[in-house]
Parts: sequence; structure tokens; C-alpha cells
Amino acid sequence: MTKDHLDLKGFLILLCLTMLWGVNYTAVKIANVGFAPIFNSLLRSSIASACGIIYCLSIKEPLFHRDVRLFHGFIVGLFFGLEFVCIYLGLLYTDAARAGILINCSPFAVVIGAYLLLKERLNVAKIVGLLLAFMGLYSVFLGKPRTWNSSMLFGDFLEIIAAVLWGATTVYIKKYLAERVHPIHTFLYQLVFSVPVIFICLLFLEPRWILDINISAVLALVYSSVIVAFASYLMWFKLIHTYPVSELAVFTFLTPMFGVACGALFLGEQLTTGLMVGLLLVSAGIYVTNYRRN
Repeated sequence: MTKDHLDLKGFLILLCLTMLWGVNYTAVKIANVGFAPIFNSLLRSSIASACGIIYCLSIKEPLFHRDVRLFHGFIVGLFFGLEFVCIYLGLLYTDAARAGILINCSPFAVVIGAYLLLKERLNVAKIVGLLLAFMGLYSVFLGKPRTWNSSMLFGDFLEIIAAVLWGATTVYIKKYLAERVHPIHTFLYQLVFSVPVIFICLLFLEPRWILDINISAVLALVYSSVIVAFASYLMWFKLIHTYPVSELAVFTFLTPMFGVACGALFLGEQLTTGLMVGLLLVSAGIYVTNYRRN
């Protein structure tokens, strides 16, 4: 049943989802101890794809289209695969807390992409949101933890590329697939077509796939694959079909907050002043950019 506003039930589900997404950056770093980053990403997409295929068949939806939508699905999977190669590889070098902020700058890439490619208007709120985000990024880079080294900068750069790719995926879906396919296909195309993309990157970039498998790494992999990549994303698509997207998007600012908190709590990452200021600025930018007056 479609609703015209976000009720308490929807908010509580959304709160759980943003928490799951925030914890995921920490889970990826834990899993990276046991599996090489790109191989870890490949396992994640493969497991989530299998779950998605089973679900798609259970609701009696065809797995793939046989027209140009299949091509667009492949492009989405290409962006998605490269995005997660950058996320997982970047988390090998940078902190989960920093990644949680940098990756969640993707809404601002969407704003810019929608303005350039979809001819959407840049209003005052979006411009203010962009300015807050750029100031937040600058603050994050200024807030160097005691573990900082030049390789962390490389990891940060990969996370920013991932944010841009995430934004590009969103804009592409909105332009070519939105309202033309069932949500499960958007979900499934991203995962299934990302697998060969990640595998090719794996062959060229990672000679060693298994590092030090332990229970924590396996559990973290299961969490990222089944709980986050499959269950939480599927629930997100259901929320989109039930509630106004603008009201849902406003609360995505909670994701980087949970990401920073989990990095500090579970990994002992340092919360520098620059990091905290950057978190507040980026989160405020996400809120302002997506806020809509009724």
C-alpha cells in the first residue's frame, strides 16, 4: 500500500537500514583481513546475486529482459562493480570512519549529474548542500589521525571515486531504467553484471585471493553479502515503493554517522576534530539537499 508520508513504522525500518549500512564499512575491513579486498567484493556480489535470483524466481519475475533494458542493466552493473572494487580496495588503506563519510558524498554527485544530464534544476537548498559537502570533505582531509600516512590518502581517493560511481549509477538508472523495469531487476542487474566486472579486476590486480580466513572474516562477509547487499537493499526498494522518496532520502544522513561511530567503537579508529566537523557538514549537506517542504 502506497503512503503519502513517512510513518513511525517506516522511520524505524529506515533507522535500522542506515545503521546496517553504517556498520557495513567496519564489516568490510574485518572481512578484508581474511580475503583480499577485490576477492572479498566478488564473493559479496556473487552471494547476494544468488539470493537475488532465488527471490526473483520466487515472485515469478523473469530474470532478464530481452531488449535494450538488458544493455542498460549491464552498464549499471559495470558502474556498480567498479564502485565496489574502489570501496573494498580503498578500505584496505583508509579508516572505515573516513570511508563512511566519503562514500556517502554520492548524493552530491547525483545532484551534479542530474543537473548536467537530466536537466534538473539546481535550487538554493541543493547549492547549499553542495557547499556544505565540499567543506566537509576538506575538513575530513585536514583531520589526519595518528595512523595517517600517504597510503591513507590513496584509500580516501578510491572512496571518493566510489561515491562518484555510485552517483553515476543512480543518475543512469533514473534516466534509462526507472519506471521501465520492476525494482527487483534494477537490484539484480547491479549485482549480477557486477560479478564479471569485479572478476576481471581481480585477475589483473590481485595475485593472492585468500589471506587469513577466520570466523570474524567469514561472519563479516556473510553480513555484507546477505544482510546488507541482499536483505537491506531489497527492503530499501520496498520502502521506495511505499513512501515518498524525498522523505526517505532526507534520513540517509544517518548512514555516515553510524559508519563513523562503528569505526571508532569496533576498530578503535581515532575521531579527530576534522573528521567530526566533516561528518557534521556532510550529514547536514545530505539533509539540506534532500529536504522538501510539504
